[in-house]
Amino acid sequence: MKSMLNHRAPLISSSSSSSQSNSFITRLLLLLTLLPVSLACLAFILQWRGGGLADPASASVISSTSVPGGGNSDLNHEVFPGMETVSSVSPKAHQSSSSDCSNLARSSSPSFPYYGDWNFGVESNLKPKICITTSTSAGLDQILPWMFYHKVLGVSTFFLFVEGKAATPTISKVLESIPGVKVIYRTKDLEEKQAKSRIWNETWLSSFFYKPCNYELFVKQSLNMEMAIVMAREAGMDWILHLDTDELIYPAGAREHSLRRLLLDVPPNVDMVIFPNYESSVERDDIKDPFTEVSMFKKNYDHLPKDTYFGMYKEATRNNPNYFLTYGNGKSVARVQDHLRPNGAHRWHNYMKTPNEIKLEEAAVLHYTYAKFSDLTSRRDRCGCKPTKEDVKRCFMLDFDRSVVIQALKESGVFSSVVSSASSTNLSKKNFLASMHKSNSSRSESLTSKDKESQGISARRHLLGAESAVPPLSPPGMEHAGLVTED
Repeated sequence: MKSMLNHRAPLISSSSSSSQSNSFITRLLLLLTLLPVSLACLAFILQWRGGGLADPASASVISSTSVPGGGNSDLNHEVFPGMETVSSVSPKAHQSSSSDCSNLARSSSPSFPYYGDWNFGVESNLKPKICITTSTSAGLDQILPWMFYHKVLGVSTFFLFVEGKAATPTISKVLESIPGVKVIYRTKDLEEKQAKSRIWNETWLSSFFYKPCNYELFVKQSLNMEMAIVMAREAGMDWILHLDTDELIYPAGAREHSLRRLLLDVPPNVDMVIFPNYESSVERDDIKDPFTEVSMFKKNYDHLPKDTYFGMYKEATRNNPNYFLTYGNGKSVARVQDHLRPNGAHRWHNYMKTPNEIKLEEAAVLHYTYAKFSDLTSRRDRCGCKPTKEDVKRCFMLDFDRSVVIQALKESGVFSSVVSSASSTNLSKKNFLASMHKSNSSRSESLTSKDKESQGISARRHLLGAESAVPPLSPPGMEHAGLVTED
């Protein structure tokens, strides 16, 4: 009996170990089964938007492609891409081009899907409060995405000085309906107010007075910026930025990709922050929407190692006059304070002190330069310059702008029309000499008056010691390679 018990003991031990092994395998299989099921449930919970709530992005796509309600009411219109509206979309409007946004003005409540409406951040007490001022004649297809982008970055207020297309009732009605947007029209009353500005009696902008095209625009922008400073102070703004509607702030290096966060970290003794600009490199000639179709940019000289910049200069310029097609001296944001004034479209100044400024090492302005073919033709049509190098130089500040306009005028047939009109005109010698005498006399009178004016300006500038406004400047060329040292 005793020997039998001794023989059974190993059997009982082996069976218990076998059952423990089976139990472990069962638990392991159960764990491996429950783990993916749990992960699937977690993914479902994270993606669930609530009962009966539609995806705003999907709703936006549906609203822009379907025709709910139908009807022929005048309130029916095409929905702007990325927008939701209260009114329905008519079939006729739906068939129109997506770039034609004239019907948007009929919308009673424009809104973008990911925020529901434009009210975010308008009445908030978040600091600092940032405003943007611009002078524009663009359409809604350019202004609305531009404003929405900067609202997301933390800009709460926009001062839009509108004219041309932007001032038409169909477009201005939409702009005025957006919270935080102040629309200023170029009326006779506005021009009379700006004619009384102290800027006309000062010397820092005088070299740009009474010149056509880009110079006229530069003066107009400066006068608008002066008025925007007053409005910014009344609105309780902390920072003011002048930006064109083909430019976007890129707050690289800032927490939460926020312009507000970026400026919040600026030391209190800094008056002005400079954003170097990057310039778009267009890879196609059929761009319709630069903000979504252009993704490659040339970095600014200030954000590149100097040996890289000058070492790759020829490859980067591609036989153009400069590294950038247009300006390369960036834009700046200024702290709203007493005695602030514009210093041209790119900088700010102060009547009572030299502003303490810093230049950002990562953040930049993305400049969508000549991204569309219409940008070239509009530049040509905006100015009444003659197709000569001398006259184009009188109208434009930068070399590439001058080259573009001459080429655009050439392709539009201006040169051939001038030649044909000249050949068809038969001037007598008497009339020709009379016209030449009149031209020479008027030119001498003009030169005399200009000499007197320039002498007076020089004398005033010498007495006041004022610096000139900062114009759009090209980046350094190869001629500066030996003069520049690494910081």
